Amino acid sequence: MENKKLFNEFPPVSTEAWKEKIIKDLKGADYDRKLTWKTGEGFTVQPFYRQEDLANFSHTTTAPGQFPFVRGNQKQHNTWLVRQDILVEDMTSANAKAQDIKLKGVDSLGFIFKCDAASITENDVEALLKDIRLDLMEVNFRTLKPLEMVKTIDSLAKKYNRDLEKVKGSVSYDPLGTYTTCGKFISSFADDMHLLLDLHKATLHLPQFQYLTVNSHLFNSAGSGIVSELAFTLAMGAEYLTYLTDNGLFIDDVAPHIRFHMAVGSDYFMEIAKFRAARYLWAKLVNAYGLSNSENAKMHIHCSNATWNKTVYDPYVNMLRTTTESMSAILAGVDSLTVLPYNAVYEKGTIFSERIARNQQLVLKGESYFDKIADPVAGSYYIETLTNELIQNAWKLFLEIDEAGGYLKALKAGIIQAKVKTEAAQKDMDIAFRKKAILGTNQYPNINEQVNSLPETILAKVDTEIETLKPYRGAEKMEKLRFSTDVYAKANHRPVAWMFTFGNLAMRKARAQFAGNFFGCAGYKIEDNNGFKDLEQGIKAALAAKPEIVVICSGDEEYATIALPIFEALNKETVVVLAGYPADLMEQLKAAGMQHFIHVKSNLLEKLTEFQQLLGISINQ
Repeated sequence: MENKKLFNEFPPVSTEAWKEKIIKDLKGADYDRKLTWKTGEGFTVQPFYRQEDLANFSHTTTAPGQFPFVRGNQKQHNTWLVRQDILVEDMTSANAKAQDIKLKGVDSLGFIFKCDAASITENDVEALLKDIRLDLMEVNFRTLKPLEMVKTIDSLAKKYNRDLEKVKGSVSYDPLGTYTTCGKFISSFADDMHLLLDLHKATLHLPQFQYLTVNSHLFNSAGSGIVSELAFTLAMGAEYLTYLTDNGLFIDDVAPHIRFHMAVGSDYFMEIAKFRAARYLWAKLVNAYGLSNSENAKMHIHCSNATWNKTVYDPYVNMLRTTTESMSAILAGVDSLTVLPYNAVYEKGTIFSERIARNQQLVLKGESYFDKIADPVAGSYYIETLTNELIQNAWKLFLEIDEAGGYLKALKAGIIQAKVKTEAAQKDMDIAFRKKAILGTNQYPNINEQVNSLPETILAKVDTEIETLKPYRGAEKMEKLRFSTDVYAKANHRPVAWMFTFGNLAMRKARAQFAGNFFGCAGYKIEDNNGFKDLEQGIKAALAAKPEIVVICSGDEEYATIALPIFEALNKETVVVLAGYPADLMEQLKAAGMQHFIHVKSNLLEKLTEFQQLLGISINQ
């Protein structure tokens, strides 16, 4: 066949020509205000990108499996390990669960020991790992005795004559991460960091076993933005590299023993770019320490779903969140993934929720073939641009932390905490104003749903040396507000938001739906009406219904004649609210005593808190 370029009969169109056409179609609207948007990470995203935008990106010239590994650690495929964590209450039952899920597609196990667990002997671990081959199954541990666990794994691998170079796994030891969230070192900075040297010696014969886990998910859990998450992760990793190499270890020996535990959030494309940028930045950083073999600059990433955006109300939506998040992480080439069960933020996982979480990965692997192609997002003008923006912005912030003396000094000076708190506060405001939707919580609530309790927030000790990063969920404040309604309803009755619909059909229906959604977020019972033929009929119906709140729903033009009569007839019997913001009437309405207005620019949390106070509903903060 003749070799022809696709669409070569069409003349090329320049970027300027495309933009001129778009501006023309906007019919006078401002191009930047209408089509560009600023991310939470501080850079602007354009409405379209073209191949020419990639011209100055150095990371697009490499292949998968090549330094600096922005396109992944693997050359020809995208395999990852399906991990599930097990809370170890006793060795026999934990082993039985491990055996069970091993047959259901899991190829990486995480054993979580309780903080009050008694001393764990080699016989205990041997019982825990019965019939689990250390050279075939990745095993990971979270324990207060990481050195003893590493020595035990080494001993058991030798006892059963396993190939030590194939033993994969990790211990979650992260003294800087512990200090960040707890405000104190376990023993002291000197002792906790020196333990890394002992751990390094213990893994001399286990080249694929990581004794240091950088828990960067803690930044995400505290409300950090993605650029900060990357920069602080890099700074923490650099602190470890500096300590270990300053104590006589070679970078080529150290780097392969470091694992990163990162969280993946719901910003689909940005999260894909995040992991690609993380690998690039880490490879460049490790190389700066005098690396000999570029293979040792690979970043080993274990990923789990973020808890920040998970909810207690309408928890099945969490399944949708974890599905898209898992897609982001896998397409970006993480090494292993734990999918969070949909109910994990408020109760212990069940057989059902764990099965669904596990199968989400298996479907993406076995039916969607996400494991077949390395870096399938490569060449996407949009994702490549996001990757570059994250690289540049995260590196800039990393250098600022470095100039402040590094991660630990910046933490003690409060620089890191201040940055995270600022970003978290902005996220909270976006939720309150519904710029950021949390389905079922601040948008489209299931008004028939109730919960019996909310999970407790575990705070750090009072006697901390620094201000700690505090994990929380973005939905917490809205959930507390709605839960207070549930508690009130059990002791009294559920408050009613009653729609006084009148006039223009389209406007009254639209505003009634808006108001029902608005008050539904507080757990109120919503009573809609088809529309009253005259004010007298509507007022009579409202007085008979005796709702706690009456919401006037109509068009702005009709508000000029109906708002005040309705208010004057009902305000002594109930709280009267107007749906909308008729700018020309506001002074007149407020002068007559109307105080309550809800509209698309309302602060949802603030307004609903105000209504709770009016109704005498106490919000337990």
